[in-house]
Amino acid sequence: MQVSATGVLFIEENESFTSTVKGDTGGKQKIGYGHDLLPGEAFPNGISEEQAEVLLLRDLISVEETLNTLVPSTCTQNQFDALADFTYECGTEALKQLMAHGWSQVTVQLPRWVHARVHGVEQVLPGMVTRREKDVALFNNPNQPMTAA
Repeated sequence: MQVSATGVLFIEENESFTSTVKGDTGGKQKIGYGHDLLPGEAFPNGISEEQAEVLLLRDLISVEETLNTLVPSTCTQNQFDALADFTYECGTEALKQLMAHGWSQVTVQLPRWVHARVHGVEQVLPGMVTRREKDVALFNNPNQPMTAA
């Protein structure tokens, strides 16, 4: 499976666009729609939304590859898109930990992924709470397209 056009929009809305490099709460440098800067990557003049989407689509290739090895064949498009959003934000290792509880536990486990270290202190981030709620809503709505709004 691949992330659908609706799923890409869902991620873009959840990430929000930034044309210049910014640090996130975890100390990573990001640009565009949540693209983690890679070693040697620099965007001194910033980027456009079109360039940000190219980076996002490139980043989603590895997310899709990982998801395709972990999700069951019964996975719907919205379920795939919800897990792609989660994986894009939290990473492959987080997805593996989430999936270790079993497919039937995905919606139970998703809301638990709302913590981040801020200045060395683990905290619940309200934005992550909201995002996990959206992920669960999309995951539980497997037969209809859904936007992040």
